[in-house]
Amino acid sequence: MRNKNTKPFDFWIFAAVILLLSLGTIMVFSSSYYFSTQRTGESFMLLRPQLIYMALSIAVLVGTMNFDYRKWGKISPIILMISIGLLILVLIPGIGKVQNGAQRWLGVGTKTVQPSELAKLGIIMFLSFSLSKRKDVLQSFTKGLLPYILLIGFVAGLVVVEPHLSGALIIVITSFIILFCAGAKISHFVAMAIPGAVAVAGAILMAAYRMNRVKAWLHPFDFYKDEGWQTVQSLLAIGSGGLFGRGLGQSMQKYLWIPEPYNDYIFAVLSEELGFVGALVVMLLFLIFIWRGIKVAMNAPDTFGSLMATGITCLIGLQFLFNVAVVTNFIPPTGISLPFFSYGGTSLVFLMFGVGILLNISRYSNYERF
Repeated sequence: MRNKNTKPFDFWIFAAVILLLSLGTIMVFSSSYYFSTQRTGESFMLLRPQLIYMALSIAVLVGTMNFDYRKWGKISPIILMISIGLLILVLIPGIGKVQNGAQRWLGVGTKTVQPSELAKLGIIMFLSFSLSKRKDVLQSFTKGLLPYILLIGFVAGLVVVEPHLSGALIIVITSFIILFCAGAKISHFVAMAIPGAVAVAGAILMAAYRMNRVKAWLHPFDFYKDEGWQTVQSLLAIGSGGLFGRGLGQSMQKYLWIPEPYNDYIFAVLSEELGFVGALVVMLLFLIFIWRGIKVAMNAPDTFGSLMATGITCLIGLQFLFNVAVVTNFIPPTGISLPFFSYGGTSLVFLMFGVGILLNISRYSNYERF
């Protein structure tokens, strides 16, 4: 950008993301080569497309970090409407693809996209833009906060129906953080806490598989043959990694003890191979990203940039926290991927899209970058 007001992008965010992406690609290969060999006889079956996703996501990062973030606000309603349309489309029988009992994807064969990933960014963009133009509107519950709550509930509800409860929770929590930072009253959130808790409890109780997941979370070794299988194998992987790990490529649990170890439970394989030290390094990189993201938000030149930086930082930070919490059995199992690590193209591309916007906001912010 040739605007005299722009500065270098935030080096720490860029470095942390590139290191996470690089290590994540290595771990995708390490955790998937046995599965790939057993399935096709080709150990690079999943590495090859992941490298393509990696290259595409870096191109998206470079493009968005050099595109004025303020222009996203003007088209944010369109992006949100497209994402809602895709969320509805994915629920139509015969159009949405079903995998592992969930109908979350659109596409043909193995080439699929997950509309909820676009919805996460779409709701962040729209809320940030709308709230930046309507200052003090959140002081009123019925005329200000309630319409946003209904919108968030509608988008999250579409994601819940897929079903994808963890994705819906991330959308709700991220959106509420944006609302809070935009000036919503704490008393309004407290008033909504009880019905919100009832809704979450109802979503769990009305679905037998979710209730079984809660039981397996509380007593995983009592359910090690079925619902607790992944949790038990994950804990065994983490525990056997010790301080320094078995060594890169030396995991035992990835030999199909952990189903699809290159997806949601890739952090367990990382902990087994690289040990506590390797896991700590990864967590520190995520914490650096969160710290610098908050710094960008606090020093953004306008309300829109501040709210959007907050939303993107929370989105990635929450996904990281949820994934690690599931893998270590702090919360019940949910289908949430580890940012920059888990195999897949849609999530990675949209995550890097968000990081690119965050880096662009940092170029207009006033603070030390090194």
